[in-house]
Amino acid sequence: MSAPTIGVLALQGDVREHLAVLRGLGATAVTVRRPEELAAVDGLVVPGGESTTMANLAQRFGLLQPLRDAVRGGLPTYGSCAGMIMLADTVLDAPAGQQTIGGLDVTVRRNAFGRQVDSFETEVEIAGVAGGPVHAVFIRAPWVEEAGPGVEVLGRVVGGPADGKIVAVRQGHLVATSFHPELTGDTRVHAVFVELVRAARARHQVSDGATAGADSEGRVS
Repeated sequence: MSAPTIGVLALQGDVREHLAVLRGLGATAVTVRRPEELAAVDGLVVPGGESTTMANLAQRFGLLQPLRDAVRGGLPTYGSCAGMIMLADTVLDAPAGQQTIGGLDVTVRRNAFGRQVDSFETEVEIAGVAGGPVHAVFIRAPWVEEAGPGVEVLGRVVGGPADGKIVAVRQGHLVATSFHPELTGDTRVHAVFVELVRAARARHQVSDGATAGADSEGRVS
């Protein structure tokens, strides 16, 4: 099977770091700035950066609604830090009128861990990621205040003033983390997402093949 094509939303933020990790894992990693580029990918990463700026630029590029449609249509998508905010259905402490892609049934709090000077690193156990805790880098990061019934909590902070706060979640084809795995050299979180994309693409190809093999009366030839 050929390598999956995974886009990185390249409007603002740490785009190059995600591209490098994805390519190192064998994916075909491309930038996404336009609707036609979005339509050509098997999966998408929404990187860290500044969520308000990202949303404004997506609107300007005519990309915000296509992103919403793609996510709701089942496109595997991973959001890190600001990407988690962009995927959230509800955002606390957001500027008036801030828009998101949505699709992830969570309420997140922007800059929950504090300002840039309050950035920190810690170890976080992530469900589904083998090999021990992930070294997590938090930079003006959000956390999940509330997760809907269909959301799987993958990781929480242990210890310190943020003890128990949710920092990694999954809901079907959507994954989000408060932290930046692309900055640490540990590729395990991205590897889980790449496999999610591969599995989704394989299901899609099987479905397309079955449809192509059916005759006009719906019988498979």
